[in-house]
Amino acid sequence: MDAEPDAIFIGAGHNSLACACHLATRGWKVVIYEQNAEPGGAVKTGEYTLPGFRHDWAAMNLSLFAGSSFYSIHAEELIQHGLGFAPTESPFASVFPDGRWLGVSNDAALTTARVRGFSVTDAETWAELTADFPNRAKTILNVLEAPMNLIAITSLCWKTWRKVGTAGALGLAQFLMMSPRAWLDKTFESDHVKATLAAWGMHLDFAPDIAGGAVFPYLEGMAGQAFGMMLGRGGAATMTNAMVKMIEARGGTIHCNATVAEIEHVEGRAIGITLADGTVVRASKAVIANVAPSALVRLTGDTGDKRHTQAMQKFQHAPGTMMIHLAMDALPDWIAPELKCFAYVHMAPSMDQMARTYAQAKAGLLPDEPVIICGQPTVVDPSRAPKGKHVLWLQVRMAPGQIKGDAKGEIIATDWAEASEPFANRALDILERYAPGTRAKILGQHIVTPIMLETDNPNLVGGDQVCGSHHLHQHFMNRPAHGYADGTTPIKNLYHTGAAVWPGGGTGAGPGTLLAKKLAGN
Repeated sequence: MDAEPDAIFIGAGHNSLACACHLATRGWKVVIYEQNAEPGGAVKTGEYTLPGFRHDWAAMNLSLFAGSSFYSIHAEELIQHGLGFAPTESPFASVFPDGRWLGVSNDAALTTARVRGFSVTDAETWAELTADFPNRAKTILNVLEAPMNLIAITSLCWKTWRKVGTAGALGLAQFLMMSPRAWLDKTFESDHVKATLAAWGMHLDFAPDIAGGAVFPYLEGMAGQAFGMMLGRGGAATMTNAMVKMIEARGGTIHCNATVAEIEHVEGRAIGITLADGTVVRASKAVIANVAPSALVRLTGDTGDKRHTQAMQKFQHAPGTMMIHLAMDALPDWIAPELKCFAYVHMAPSMDQMARTYAQAKAGLLPDEPVIICGQPTVVDPSRAPKGKHVLWLQVRMAPGQIKGDAKGEIIATDWAEASEPFANRALDILERYAPGTRAKILGQHIVTPIMLETDNPNLVGGDQVCGSHHLHQHFMNRPAHGYADGTTPIKNLYHTGAAVWPGGGTGAGPGTLLAKKLAGN
């Protein structure tokens, strides 16, 4: 009989995989149980429309992974197991109803010139931000990558104060609390420039007026210019596949189609799990649950701490997302031909429109003009489609998990099975407005509703792709609950990871990496 593993993982999302990889390199025997037919969670790739057309199910941008602490430690081994990146020097752009556009490229002079086309003053500001970015980014990233415990926070505050002084530290704290609109209005004068950057807040759940969201438009704008964007060669699944192979090469095991029914704990200590088929598996050191907070309570029955249990049950999720995967005969004919070279094209014309869209989705309404993010991965990686053909990756943000009505008054259905097609048509109408004739180029289409996202991956509650709002009350030391941002739970040897745990969503695998370092001691 095999010896019991050191660690059992519930769920094979990328944070579980990263944590398991790191622990395996430190000599831990790891076993992962995944209820789905394949690992990866939201980071997977498949032929969802037609044979030969490879689409990223949800996550596409792997820049955070390429720049992560996890990758810096394990890059050589991951590359040996097939990890490949497809870089682009033209990461994103926004197109506007007046026919104008603004794109950020990995060429500071070119990007600054584009900004100058909207405002000479903003171009000067952009140049100043560019020059200051290397030093400022390091300070900000030190915060966003730090463990959220008293010792680490105290050390970070001290180092930050030593580096930037009292005024600088207070300025950083103020910036981290600002809303996108507050920072953008303070920094720029052109509404086009503001909207181009503000669109990045909508990738999480930071509408323009949400406190704490300014850092994301800033980092994405500056980092996109400094480093471009990294996609996965052949699809985002290259990241998942490499980690799976790394785990298996080091003696770990991943079981798919294996649903965990219960976390076994005795006298306040986790000892293992019970699968849906009744199989009991014990762990000698840790049970690590990559689950939505509400699922943690369901699997344990009770975490043993009333405050923690209530926090898990009341954990708030962001609005959902609809995905539309398109197999294309050709790229869209954008109203500005230059847009064909960008990995992402945002259709988010103003901060006011983004704020309205977010409010409508939060109220349970299908937005009258959702934000559309059009990914053009075959511009960067032609291997994803047959020669001369393309795929489009459309994120429709925001979308309510449960529909209460339609802000435009046109869609009567309140069930996603019936509302999906008319709402997708609304999104395609918006795309058609900016790229006339796109519909005629569609060879195949696959709509993924918020409910389908949750069914595929229960962590994406209501189609929330970041597994929980990142608003200030639920971020930093409060993610997922005060006192538990380091992945611990009230049950000894039971740990929590995934996007619901600090530092939150994205492909950077921060929660899994921080937990692995905590458990392994390095």
